[in-house]
Amino acid sequence: MPAVSRPALGPRDLEFHYIRAAGPGGQNVNKVASAVQLRFDLAGTQALSEDVKTRLRALAGARLAADGSILIHARSQRTQAANRREALARLHALIERAATPPRPRVPTRPSAAARRARLQDKRARQRTKRLRGSIGED
Repeated sequence: MPAVSRPALGPRDLEFHYIRAAGPGGQNVNKVASAVQLRFDLAGTQALSEDVKTRLRALAGARLAADGSILIHARSQRTQAANRREALARLHALIERAATPPRPRVPTRPSAAARRARLQDKRARQRTKRLRGSIGED
């Protein structure tokens, strides 16, 4: 599979917000806004084609906001810079997944032997169920 080149995302496409991360961490967690919230303007970007945007909307799931942007939260690292790198890496991974088109489905048909076996199994099940029924009076 050929390597997909990363699209050139402009500064207008990306917006970073820095917030305080929740959870353990002592006093540092209360003082430093190390968590990163990355907002990628999917609707307004010119870096991606329409089919990639469509697949990206489907892959984004709950990360897709009502205004058509993708929100990615990164808070697992201790520093703001590391969280920023992680958020960008996750966005690029999502875009790379959307950039590869899905393989077309090749319709197949069951073989003649498979059809015969299926019908034979159906007859055997039919006979078994018929034998389970009540015995009628003659």
